[in-house]
Amino acid sequence: MINFTEGSYFILGAYFDAGPTKYLFFLLLLSLYFLIICANVLLIVVICVNRSLHEPMYMFLCSLFVNELYGSTGLFPLLLLQILSDVHAVSAPLCFLQIFCLYSYVGVEFLTLAVMSYDRYLAICCPLQYNTRMTSSTVSVLIAVSWIYALLLVAVTVSLSSPLQLCGNIINKVYCDNYAIVKLACSDTTLNNIYGLISTAFTAFVPVTLIFFTYMRILKVCFSGSKQMRQKAVSTCTPHLASLLNFSCSGCFEILQSRFNMNNLPNVLRILISLYWLMCQQLFNPVLYGLKMSKIYDICKSLLYWKVWIM
Repeated sequence: MINFTEGSYFILGAYFDAGPTKYLFFLLLLSLYFLIICANVLLIVVICVNRSLHEPMYMFLCSLFVNELYGSTGLFPLLLLQILSDVHAVSAPLCFLQIFCLYSYVGVEFLTLAVMSYDRYLAICCPLQYNTRMTSSTVSVLIAVSWIYALLLVAVTVSLSSPLQLCGNIINKVYCDNYAIVKLACSDTTLNNIYGLISTAFTAFVPVTLIFFTYMRILKVCFSGSKQMRQKAVSTCTPHLASLLNFSCSGCFEILQSRFNMNNLPNVLRILISLYWLMCQQLFNPVLYGLKMSKIYDICKSLLYWKVWIM
């Protein structure tokens, strides 16, 4: 029985020998990381600089884009380093740091989407009360709670996993995963499993339930309202629903893969499923909201035309 967390390491066992092709993978992922940073930073700057976008909906979007940067920073640097490395070993502290970043990223993502659905519910179903309920202080509190709540939940998760006595150090993934470490434990993991279920429920299932409840109310109001109201609801709610479905469905596939034996699937396919969940959303959100939200799209387009004119 060895405590691998004291000055030791984990081996990421999902990597395979790709030969010279690994340099192509490295360039593709580096380009994707660069695009994610550029797209999210651009929209954050656009929202912060333009006073016309200093509205609750855009403040929540800004928090969402900051979270995409946070999640990508927790994933890509170590992933890029491992692709070029011949030995896929990660020190235990660095592994737990990545777990903290990725898990809290997921938590903030679901909670922010839930807050955004509440904002849309107030704007569409209670328009006369919107300005009194969704004040700047309320927006600040909701954003702060989304982040602090997720960070605290994940901090407890990591604090429960780090002292475990482990009987191995091979994680069959391309990034560090808490449940994979818990499965390596020789000691009792009942507390870890119970807390894992509770934290998953409060960071994923409860927000998703809240989102579906608010959208049921929104749809009810829209069907009984005017055509103009329906068009407004569709234009503002479609990106949010698309983002939620993309993240939730890919997350479900990742949970199924972690909990059940998927060795019958090709290794490359298992890797792609894992990475899609954490990577796609980080580029999907800025592109989707940048194209679908007319105010953001118009400002970005004017910036592009201005740069072309200057050149």
